[in-house]
Amino acid sequence: MILAVVALVGTRRPARPATGAGLRRLWVGPGTGRREQRRHQRLLIGAVVVGAVAFLLTGLLMVGLLVAIAVPGVPWLFSVGRAEQQAIARVEAVGEWTRRLKDVSAVGQGLQQAIIGTVTTVPEQIEDEVRVLAARLQAGWSARAALLAFAEEIGDPVGDQVVAALILHLTDRGERLGDVLGSIAAAASAEVATRREVEAKRTQPRFAVRFLTGMTLATLAYGLLNAEYMQPYGTPTGQLVMIVLGAGFIALLVWVRTMSQPPPPARFLPAPDPEEALR
Repeated sequence: MILAVVALVGTRRPARPATGAGLRRLWVGPGTGRREQRRHQRLLIGAVVVGAVAFLLTGLLMVGLLVAIAVPGVPWLFSVGRAEQQAIARVEAVGEWTRRLKDVSAVGQGLQQAIIGTVTTVPEQIEDEVRVLAARLQAGWSARAALLAFAEEIGDPVGDQVVAALILHLTDRGERLGDVLGSIAAAASAEVATRREVEAKRTQPRFAVRFLTGMTLATLAYGLLNAEYMQPYGTPTGQLVMIVLGAGFIALLVWVRTMSQPPPPARFLPAPDPEEALR
């Protein structure tokens, strides 16, 4: 058992988060936008309310706990694949923005002016990131630090390729920037086609996750409405059995969902240095 735990978590102690950081992350959620954070907070409030109602109706603490977990958990399970679809759309948007940057830079403008000139025509999926990049350049950030921060916000190897080409252009001022950007844009289109093909093949395990979740919710709803079915779970032993079965099934769903998700893409650019921004 000790070897199994070491294999799963490793032997190095992770850095402890700051006091209250775990609770704040639970309240804010993984989303970066304010709209996503508010949606997550509404789900948490709804989970507490619905779990309390289920506890009052059945008198079983474990039922209230499982129902409260199901309120934010079901949308999380049913949204499997959405993050990858958004990532694919962002890669496609990066490729389109790269083509526009190539066209703008071809008319003789400098790189910074070309980036600022693409703000009005940037694709919606990366509009915020490009606007922030242009604002940083106008605010006096060094071009390298602003571009590295832009790559960090995009968080994809395709974005790293574009930023690496732009940073190299800042140092050697070569005349073939348009050709390089065109090649990267073409590679981004091929990357999008490959990712979409792979994403289509992941639909079967994701359908299994949704089907199992739906069947479980239907069974739980039937049990809550049937007092005779829930009677054995009214004892302490029955509550213990319920929480063990519920925890095992939730772990199974999380495992299946994790297997249907692609690994995070490997990036090669470093994180931006805050001290380098205003040099």
